[in-house]
Amino acid sequence: MYLKDLKFSLWADFIERDYLDREFKELIESGIVNGTTSNPAIFKNAILTSSAYKEQLSQLGSISPKEKYEALAIYDIQKAADILEPLHQNGDDGYVSIEVDPYLCDDADATIEEGKRLYSQINRKNVMIKVPATEAGYVAMRELVGSGIPVNATLIFKKEQAISCADAFREGLAQYGAKVDTVISVFVSRIDRALDEELSKGGVDIALSGIYNSADIYSEVESMGVEGCRTLFASTGVKDDSLPPHYYVEKLLAYNSVNTAPVDTIKAFHQNGVKQSALPIPTHTIKEHFEKVRSLGIDFDSLLDKQIADGLKSFKDAFKDILESL
Repeated sequence: MYLKDLKFSLWADFIERDYLDREFKELIESGIVNGTTSNPAIFKNAILTSSAYKEQLSQLGSISPKEKYEALAIYDIQKAADILEPLHQNGDDGYVSIEVDPYLCDDADATIEEGKRLYSQINRKNVMIKVPATEAGYVAMRELVGSGIPVNATLIFKKEQAISCADAFREGLAQYGAKVDTVISVFVSRIDRALDEELSKGGVDIALSGIYNSADIYSEVESMGVEGCRTLFASTGVKDDSLPPHYYVEKLLAYNSVNTAPVDTIKAFHQNGVKQSALPIPTHTIKEHFEKVRSLGIDFDSLLDKQIADGLKSFKDAFKDILESL
Protein backbone atom coordinates (compact mmCIF):
# COMPACT_ATOMS: atom_id res chain seq x y z
CA MET A 1 0.00 0.00 0.00
CA TYR A 2 1.10 3.55 -0.58
CA LEU A 3 -0.31 4.40 2.86
CA LYS A 4 -0.64 1.19 4.87
CA ASP A 5 -2.56 2.66 7.79
CA LEU A 6 -5.30 3.80 5.42
CA LYS A 7 -5.15 0.78 3.08
CA PHE A 8 -4.75 3.39 0.34
CA SER A 9 -3.19 2.46 -3.00
CA LEU A 10 -1.83 4.50 -5.89
CA TRP A 11 -2.00 2.95 -9.34
CA ALA A 12 -0.51 4.44 -12.47
CA ASP A 13 -3.04 5.23 -15.17
CA PHE A 14 -0.59 4.42 -17.94
CA ILE A 15 0.97 1.56 -19.86
CA GLU A 16 3.62 1.68 -22.57
CA ARG A 17 6.26 -0.92 -23.29
CA ASP A 18 9.46 1.09 -22.76
CA TYR A 19 7.94 2.73 -19.66
CA LEU A 20 7.23 -0.70 -18.15
CA ASP A 21 10.88 -1.66 -18.48
CA ARG A 22 12.21 1.55 -16.98
CA GLU A 23 10.26 4.14 -15.02
CA PHE A 24 7.50 1.78 -13.90
CA LYS A 25 9.99 -0.46 -12.12
CA GLU A 26 11.53 2.56 -10.41
CA LEU A 27 8.13 3.75 -9.18
CA ILE A 28 7.43 0.32 -7.71
CA GLU A 29 10.84 -0.03 -6.09
CA SER A 30 10.39 3.42 -4.54
CA GLY A 31 7.04 2.42 -3.08
CA ILE A 32 5.21 5.11 -5.05
CA VAL A 33 2.83 2.87 -7.02
CA ASN A 34 1.52 -0.62 -6.38
CA GLY A 35 -0.63 -1.22 -9.44
CA THR A 36 -1.47 0.05 -12.91
CA THR A 37 -4.38 0.27 -15.32
CA SER A 38 -5.00 0.41 -19.04
CA ASN A 39 -7.90 1.27 -21.31
CA PRO A 40 -8.38 1.63 -25.08
CA ALA A 41 -7.33 5.30 -25.02
CA ILE A 42 -4.09 4.47 -23.17
CA PHE A 43 -3.25 1.66 -25.59
CA LYS A 44 -4.12 3.87 -28.55
CA ASN A 45 -1.58 6.44 -27.44
CA ALA A 46 1.05 3.79 -26.76
CA ILE A 47 0.62 1.68 -29.89
CA LEU A 48 0.24 4.58 -32.34
CA THR A 49 3.04 6.77 -30.99
CA SER A 50 5.71 4.44 -29.59
CA SER A 51 8.26 2.62 -31.74
CA ALA A 52 8.48 -0.13 -29.11
CA TYR A 53 5.66 -2.07 -30.81
CA LYS A 54 7.05 -2.16 -34.35
CA GLU A 55 9.12 -5.31 -33.97
CA GLN A 56 6.28 -7.40 -32.56
CA LEU A 57 3.89 -6.06 -35.17
CA SER A 58 6.26 -7.09 -37.95
CA GLN A 59 6.18 -10.66 -36.66
CA LEU A 60 2.41 -11.07 -36.30
CA GLY A 61 1.68 -11.89 -39.94
CA SER A 62 -1.74 -11.83 -41.57
CA ILE A 63 -4.09 -11.90 -38.62
CA SER A 64 -7.02 -9.56 -38.02
CA PRO A 65 -6.51 -6.06 -36.58
CA LYS A 66 -8.24 -7.07 -33.34
CA GLU A 67 -5.98 -10.10 -33.02
CA LYS A 68 -2.97 -7.83 -33.53
CA TYR A 69 -4.23 -5.42 -30.89
CA GLU A 70 -4.80 -8.22 -28.42
CA ALA A 71 -1.34 -9.66 -29.06
CA LEU A 72 0.26 -6.28 -28.31
CA ALA A 73 -1.96 -5.56 -25.31
CA ILE A 74 -1.59 -9.04 -23.80
CA TYR A 75 2.20 -8.81 -24.07
CA ASP A 76 2.18 -5.52 -22.14
CA ILE A 77 -0.33 -6.73 -19.56
CA GLN A 78 1.72 -9.87 -18.94
CA LYS A 79 4.87 -7.77 -18.60
CA ALA A 80 3.20 -5.41 -16.12
CA ALA A 81 1.70 -8.34 -14.18
CA ASP A 82 5.09 -10.03 -13.90
CA ILE A 83 6.72 -6.83 -12.65
CA LEU A 84 3.93 -6.42 -10.09
CA GLU A 85 3.82 -10.07 -9.03
CA PRO A 86 6.06 -9.67 -5.93
CA LEU A 87 3.64 -7.06 -4.59
CA HIS A 88 0.69 -9.31 -5.30
CA GLN A 89 2.35 -12.22 -3.54
CA ASN A 90 2.79 -10.00 -0.48
CA GLY A 91 -0.87 -8.97 -0.46
CA ASP A 92 -0.09 -5.45 -1.66
CA ASP A 93 -2.39 -5.21 -4.71
CA GLY A 94 0.01 -5.63 -7.63
CA TYR A 95 -2.90 -5.55 -10.09
CA VAL A 96 -2.99 -4.52 -13.72
CA SER A 97 -6.27 -4.05 -15.63
CA ILE A 98 -7.22 -4.74 -19.24
CA GLU A 99 -10.55 -3.69 -20.72
CA VAL A 100 -12.80 -5.84 -22.85
CA ASP A 101 -13.71 -4.62 -26.33
CA PRO A 102 -15.81 -1.50 -25.60
CA TYR A 103 -18.10 -2.33 -28.52
CA LEU A 104 -19.36 -5.27 -26.43
CA CYS A 105 -20.67 -2.99 -23.66
CA ASP A 106 -24.31 -3.91 -24.34
CA ASP A 107 -23.73 -7.63 -24.93
CA ALA A 108 -23.39 -9.56 -21.66
CA ASP A 109 -22.63 -12.94 -23.21
CA ALA A 110 -19.92 -11.57 -25.50
CA THR A 111 -18.37 -9.59 -22.63
CA ILE A 112 -18.30 -12.71 -20.45
CA GLU A 113 -16.73 -14.77 -23.22
CA GLU A 114 -14.08 -12.18 -23.98
CA GLY A 115 -13.34 -11.48 -20.31
CA LYS A 116 -12.79 -15.17 -19.58
CA ARG A 117 -10.73 -15.63 -22.74
CA LEU A 118 -8.45 -12.67 -22.02
CA TYR A 119 -7.96 -13.74 -18.41
CA SER A 120 -7.05 -17.26 -19.57
CA GLN A 121 -4.70 -16.07 -22.32
CA ILE A 122 -2.90 -13.59 -20.07
CA ASN A 123 -2.63 -16.36 -17.47
CA ARG A 124 -1.73 -14.14 -14.53
CA LYS A 125 -3.68 -14.05 -11.26
CA ASN A 126 -2.95 -10.36 -10.67
CA VAL A 127 -4.97 -9.20 -13.69
CA MET A 128 -8.32 -7.44 -13.44
CA ILE A 129 -10.76 -7.58 -16.33
CA LYS A 130 -12.20 -4.11 -16.85
CA VAL A 131 -15.92 -3.99 -17.69
CA PRO A 132 -18.00 -0.84 -18.32
CA ALA A 133 -20.88 -0.30 -15.89
CA THR A 134 -23.82 -0.91 -18.23
CA GLU A 135 -26.84 -3.19 -17.74
CA ALA A 136 -25.05 -5.90 -19.71
CA GLY A 137 -21.87 -5.13 -17.81
CA TYR A 138 -23.46 -5.92 -14.45
CA VAL A 139 -24.45 -9.37 -15.73
CA ALA A 140 -20.90 -9.94 -16.98
CA MET A 141 -19.37 -8.72 -13.71
CA ARG A 142 -21.42 -11.21 -11.72
CA GLU A 143 -20.41 -14.10 -13.96
CA LEU A 144 -16.71 -13.15 -14.08
CA VAL A 145 -16.45 -12.76 -10.30
CA GLY A 146 -18.46 -15.97 -9.98
CA SER A 147 -15.67 -17.64 -11.95
CA GLY A 148 -12.98 -16.24 -9.63
CA ILE A 149 -11.84 -13.48 -12.01
CA PRO A 150 -10.96 -10.08 -10.47
CA VAL A 151 -13.00 -7.26 -12.04
CA ASN A 152 -12.47 -3.54 -12.47
CA ALA A 153 -15.89 -1.96 -13.03
CA THR A 154 -15.29 1.18 -15.05
CA LEU A 155 -17.01 4.39 -16.20
CA ILE A 156 -18.98 4.91 -12.99
CA PHE A 157 -20.42 8.39 -12.61
CA LYS A 158 -23.63 7.67 -10.68
CA LYS A 159 -24.37 6.10 -7.30
CA GLU A 160 -26.90 3.78 -8.93
CA GLN A 161 -24.16 2.35 -11.14
CA ALA A 162 -21.92 1.73 -8.14
CA ILE A 163 -24.70 -0.03 -6.24
CA SER A 164 -25.41 -2.26 -9.23
CA CYS A 165 -21.70 -3.12 -9.50
CA ALA A 166 -21.43 -3.94 -5.80
CA ASP A 167 -24.58 -6.07 -5.97
CA ALA A 168 -23.15 -7.96 -8.96
CA PHE A 169 -19.90 -8.52 -7.08
CA ARG A 170 -21.74 -9.78 -4.01
CA GLU A 171 -23.75 -12.24 -6.10
CA GLY A 172 -20.60 -13.38 -7.89
CA LEU A 173 -18.83 -13.97 -4.59
CA ALA A 174 -21.71 -16.12 -3.39
CA GLN A 175 -21.42 -18.16 -6.56
CA TYR A 176 -17.63 -18.52 -6.32
CA GLY A 177 -17.52 -19.16 -2.59
CA ALA A 178 -14.26 -17.33 -1.89
CA LYS A 179 -12.82 -13.80 -1.92
CA VAL A 180 -12.26 -12.13 -5.29
CA ASP A 181 -10.75 -8.63 -5.44
CA THR A 182 -12.80 -5.99 -7.26
CA VAL A 183 -12.78 -2.22 -7.72
CA ILE A 184 -15.48 0.26 -8.66
CA SER A 185 -13.85 2.98 -10.77
CA VAL A 186 -15.53 6.35 -10.18
CA PHE A 187 -14.62 9.08 -12.68
CA VAL A 188 -13.94 12.46 -11.13
CA SER A 189 -12.42 15.39 -12.99
CA ARG A 190 -14.51 15.06 -16.15
CA ILE A 191 -17.52 16.25 -14.14
CA ASP A 192 -15.78 19.46 -13.11
CA ARG A 193 -14.59 20.08 -16.64
CA ALA A 194 -18.19 19.91 -17.82
CA LEU A 195 -19.61 22.11 -15.03
CA ASP A 196 -17.10 24.59 -13.70
CA GLU A 197 -17.45 27.36 -16.27
CA GLU A 198 -21.20 27.57 -15.65
CA LEU A 199 -20.80 27.27 -11.87
CA SER A 200 -18.22 30.06 -11.83
CA LYS A 201 -20.60 32.37 -13.69
CA GLY A 202 -23.31 31.54 -11.16
CA GLY A 203 -21.13 32.16 -8.13
CA VAL A 204 -20.92 28.51 -7.05
CA ASP A 205 -17.61 27.07 -5.85
CA ILE A 206 -15.84 25.15 -8.60
CA ALA A 207 -13.65 22.01 -8.63
CA LEU A 208 -15.90 20.38 -6.05
CA SER A 209 -18.71 18.64 -7.94
CA GLY A 210 -16.56 15.73 -9.07
CA ILE A 211 -15.14 15.33 -5.57
CA TYR A 212 -18.49 15.50 -3.80
CA ASN A 213 -20.14 13.12 -6.26
CA SER A 214 -17.27 10.66 -5.84
CA ALA A 215 -17.26 11.03 -2.06
CA ASP A 216 -20.97 10.24 -1.97
CA ILE A 217 -20.43 7.10 -4.06
CA TYR A 218 -17.47 6.06 -1.89
CA SER A 219 -19.56 6.24 1.28
CA GLU A 220 -22.26 4.11 -0.35
CA VAL A 221 -19.78 1.46 -1.50
CA GLU A 222 -18.17 1.31 1.94
CA SER A 223 -21.56 0.96 3.61
CA MET A 224 -22.38 -2.05 1.43
CA GLY A 225 -19.37 -3.94 2.80
CA VAL A 226 -18.81 -6.26 -0.16
CA GLU A 227 -15.80 -8.47 0.56
CA GLY A 228 -12.74 -7.53 -1.51
CA CYS A 229 -14.45 -4.52 -3.10
CA ARG A 230 -12.94 -1.02 -3.03
CA THR A 231 -13.71 2.32 -4.59
CA LEU A 232 -11.15 3.39 -7.18
CA PHE A 233 -11.02 7.09 -8.03
CA ALA A 234 -10.23 7.48 -11.74
CA SER A 235 -9.78 10.40 -14.10
CA THR A 236 -7.93 12.34 -11.41
CA GLY A 237 -5.59 14.47 -13.50
CA VAL A 238 -6.21 18.23 -13.59
CA LYS A 239 -7.01 20.06 -16.80
CA ASP A 240 -4.76 23.12 -16.35
CA ASP A 241 -2.61 25.07 -13.89
CA SER A 242 -5.59 26.49 -11.99
CA LEU A 243 -5.39 23.54 -9.59
CA PRO A 244 -2.39 21.80 -8.01
CA PRO A 245 -1.51 18.76 -10.14
CA HIS A 246 -2.23 16.42 -7.21
CA TYR A 247 -5.54 18.10 -6.28
CA TYR A 248 -7.89 15.19 -6.96
CA VAL A 249 -5.63 12.62 -5.32
CA GLU A 250 -5.28 14.65 -2.14
CA LYS A 251 -8.96 15.61 -1.92
CA LEU A 252 -10.13 12.01 -2.37
CA LEU A 253 -7.62 10.24 -0.15
CA ALA A 254 -9.70 7.69 1.72
CA TYR A 255 -9.49 4.51 3.75
CA ASN A 256 -9.74 1.29 1.74
CA SER A 257 -9.54 3.02 -1.63
CA VAL A 258 -7.42 3.26 -4.76
CA ASN A 259 -6.50 6.29 -6.83
CA THR A 260 -5.37 5.75 -10.38
CA ALA A 261 -3.75 8.81 -11.90
CA PRO A 262 -1.28 9.92 -14.58
CA VAL A 263 2.34 9.37 -13.60
CA ASP A 264 3.10 13.10 -13.28
CA THR A 265 0.07 13.52 -11.00
CA ILE A 266 1.28 10.67 -8.81
CA LYS A 267 4.76 12.17 -8.56
CA ALA A 268 3.32 15.55 -7.61
CA PHE A 269 1.19 13.99 -4.87
CA HIS A 270 4.12 11.95 -3.57
CA GLN A 271 6.26 15.08 -3.35
CA ASN A 272 3.76 17.69 -2.18
CA GLY A 273 0.40 16.14 -1.28
CA VAL A 274 -1.11 15.99 2.21
CA LYS A 275 -1.03 12.34 3.27
CA GLN A 276 -4.11 12.20 5.46
CA SER A 277 -7.67 11.01 4.96
CA ALA A 278 -9.99 13.53 3.28
CA LEU A 279 -13.10 11.33 3.26
CA PRO A 280 -15.84 10.90 4.25
CA ILE A 281 -17.28 14.33 3.57
CA PRO A 282 -20.38 15.26 5.64
CA THR A 283 -23.62 14.48 3.85
CA HIS A 284 -25.01 17.96 4.49
CA THR A 285 -21.97 19.55 2.79
CA ILE A 286 -22.50 17.46 -0.33
CA LYS A 287 -26.25 18.11 -0.33
CA GLU A 288 -25.83 21.88 0.03
CA HIS A 289 -23.39 22.01 -2.90
CA PHE A 290 -25.69 20.17 -5.28
CA GLU A 291 -28.66 22.29 -4.20
CA LYS A 292 -26.63 25.28 -5.41
CA VAL A 293 -25.87 23.45 -8.66
CA ARG A 294 -29.56 22.74 -9.23
CA SER A 295 -30.46 26.35 -8.36
CA LEU A 296 -28.64 27.38 -11.55
CA GLY A 297 -31.01 25.22 -13.59
CA ILE A 298 -28.45 22.46 -14.09
CA ASP A 299 -29.82 18.92 -14.36
CA PHE A 300 -26.93 17.11 -12.69
CA ASP A 301 -28.42 13.66 -13.29
CA SER A 302 -28.68 14.32 -17.02
CA LEU A 303 -25.13 15.66 -17.05
CA LEU A 304 -23.91 12.39 -15.51
CA ASP A 305 -25.82 10.37 -18.10
CA LYS A 306 -24.07 12.35 -20.83
CA GLN A 307 -20.70 11.73 -19.18
CA ILE A 308 -21.37 7.98 -19.23
CA ALA A 309 -22.37 8.07 -22.90
CA ASP A 310 -19.38 10.25 -23.82
CA GLY A 311 -17.02 7.97 -21.90
CA LEU A 312 -18.25 4.88 -23.74
CA LYS A 313 -17.96 6.70 -27.05
CA SER A 314 -14.41 7.84 -26.33
CA PHE A 315 -13.30 4.28 -25.55
CA LYS A 316 -15.04 2.98 -28.69
CA ASP A 317 -13.45 5.71 -30.81
CA ALA A 318 -9.99 4.93 -29.41
CA PHE A 319 -10.49 1.22 -30.04
CA LYS A 320 -11.68 1.92 -33.60
CA ASP A 321 -8.61 4.10 -34.25
CA ILE A 322 -6.30 1.32 -33.04
CA LEU A 323 -7.91 -1.31 -35.25
CA GLU A 324 -7.91 0.96 -38.31
CA SER A 325 -4.21 1.68 -37.82
CA LEU A 326 -3.38 -2.03 -37.59
